[in-house]
Amino acid sequence: MSATTTAFHQALPLDQHNRLLLTHVHPSDWKNPQPADNYNLVVVGGGTAGLVTAAGAAGLGAKVALIERALLGGDCLNVGCVPSKALIRAARAAADTRRAGIFGVRSGGTTTVDFAAVMERMRALRSQLSPHDSAARFRDLGIDVFLGDARFLGPRTLEVGGATLKFARACIATGARAAVPPTPGLADTGFLTNETVFSLTEMPRRIAILGGGPIGCELAQSFARFGAQVHLIEMAPHLLVREDPDAAERVQRALIDDGVQLVLSSKVARVHRAANGKCLSVESEGTIKELEVDEILVGVGRTPNVEGLGLEAAGVEFDVRTGVKVDDFMRTTSPRIFAAGDVASVYKFTHMADALARNVIQNALFFGRVRASSLIVPWCTYTDPEIAHVGIYPREATERGIEIDTFSVSMGQIDRAVLDGESDGMLKVHVARGTDRILGATMVARHAGESISEITLAMKAGIGLRTIASTIHPYPTQAEAIKRVGDLCQRERLTPRVKRLMSAFLAWRR
Repeated sequence: MSATTTAFHQALPLDQHNRLLLTHVHPSDWKNPQPADNYNLVVVGGGTAGLVTAAGAAGLGAKVALIERALLGGDCLNVGCVPSKALIRAARAAADTRRAGIFGVRSGGTTTVDFAAVMERMRALRSQLSPHDSAARFRDLGIDVFLGDARFLGPRTLEVGGATLKFARACIATGARAAVPPTPGLADTGFLTNETVFSLTEMPRRIAILGGGPIGCELAQSFARFGAQVHLIEMAPHLLVREDPDAAERVQRALIDDGVQLVLSSKVARVHRAANGKCLSVESEGTIKELEVDEILVGVGRTPNVEGLGLEAAGVEFDVRTGVKVDDFMRTTSPRIFAAGDVASVYKFTHMADALARNVIQNALFFGRVRASSLIVPWCTYTDPEIAHVGIYPREATERGIEIDTFSVSMGQIDRAVLDGESDGMLKVHVARGTDRILGATMVARHAGESISEITLAMKAGIGLRTIASTIHPYPTQAEAIKRVGDLCQRERLTPRVKRLMSAFLAWRR
């Protein structure tokens, strides 16, 4: 599939909004520039990691070329963060309308969702945001933007659109795509991924979602809130297996409350077409049941984009499952070539791609020694409630032989959460045993992703829980939960012996 074909495939339907999107991120009349004699940096891939690397290097005075085969902006703008959060916000509005009665608000009728309007709003907002990632903007930053397929010819040269580019350094930032399980009949029957689901204009009445990770949970809840009959199929006995079990359980309950039908400890044995849709043979505990749906959405993980790049010619080692091999400085096995983002990281998040790109700029161009392992990485699953996490989990502490103390509060103890009707959440903070040094935290709340940054900053700056406890937080806010955990840590200092001494002192003062 050519770059142009791929671009149009991800921008359907070809309405006014997607036409505007394409004029920015893959203009049909774009003419690749005449290559410079030599580039300080050539960046392959125009997603988050590539755009940040190219813009940052150019801003520091480097001569930079940026190559993208499909849509500038990558997954995040086109088929990831931006469209998915637009859908999640619309689904949240539908859910809030339906439950408005608990606040004494009467809507006077049944809430309905105009799915076509939801999707059009998403496309309109996506096109509105697209100029920031446009070919014209990066050209105006002094970057040579090439649209086409890149292929390395050697450790210092690559080819794109018939032109040869020479470089002192290069960065591979080609991202990842949806992983597809080798389920018999799945390819022939047809399925959706994150790359195609946002092209829908009619809502599937019945949908099966494969995978109970972040993508599966987010979209399952959204489609259920839109009114679809959703079956979420997961091989593990519960959802979000990498998260704190208590946190995952709360989200699992929320999805059930929204009408998602969970099919756990199960796998799809085969798929075939049926008279009225698509039929999945679902195996669970040795038995197989047939499930008929209108659409199948695959959300079982990500596969790095390493094929067709000529990495062998450049001396870059890679694995089709794990991506480009890099060291802690994001340098590949070819010393002049670096990599950043989903193609080279286990943390497949937009904000991590951004952070790794910044590391590459320093390490590739300025002899920097910034380590990826030094980064403190938060993340969030945008269900309702959200799960946000940073640092280590208790199981990781046990595996590493690290002793920890855990302080936790329920959002039911936080006044604002109770007033908001959002009390089914929690915050856990893990500290090094006997200290207030934060090693990790998990929060479940409607806006947990907004709150986790306070803890991330504290970890980065070496600020302990006791300092957080002494920091004034506005009342009432849900983020006050973080201060409440700090108070719990502070009270740990009040040992029985210290309390006896203080009581004796205060008695003497009377």
